[in-house]
Amino acid sequence: MVLALSVSGAVMVLVLLGLFVFGLRRRLIQRSGGTFDCSLRWNIPETETGGKGWIYGVARYNGDRIEWFRVFSYAPRPRRVLERSTIEVLERRTPQGEEELALLSDSIVLACRHRGTRLELAMSEDALTGFLAWLEAAPPGQRVNVA
Repeated sequence: MVLALSVSGAVMVLVLLGLFVFGLRRRLIQRSGGTFDCSLRWNIPETETGGKGWIYGVARYNGDRIEWFRVFSYAPRPRRVLERSTIEVLERRTPQGEEELALLSDSIVLACRHRGTRLELAMSEDALTGFLAWLEAAPPGQRVNVA
């Protein structure tokens, strides 16, 4: 009986510690400001029509780059880094079919190309406005591809 209580207590402490570390990591990512909730689908085939492959994350502006972090990860470094000069916006659309369940309710999907890789970003209307403004605010001499 004592052993069972000790084991269940230890498991409970580990679960709480894991949740605390998730929260602390997100707080550290957001500490420098310029963050927004952003789901990502990476390397999508041109003929893809389904809503599978979305990964929930947090994106952070860092100079001329967007750093994208997975929400459910302990990694301190971004999973993807998108450089402003290499992002090409292809289209904007609302979530369709299964995507409506996989994404936040007010999300807008932005299809892009980054260094030849097709990807999609899903974010709120406010975050989209900020993202497009950031893209268009490129320093003189850099090309900007916003559809």
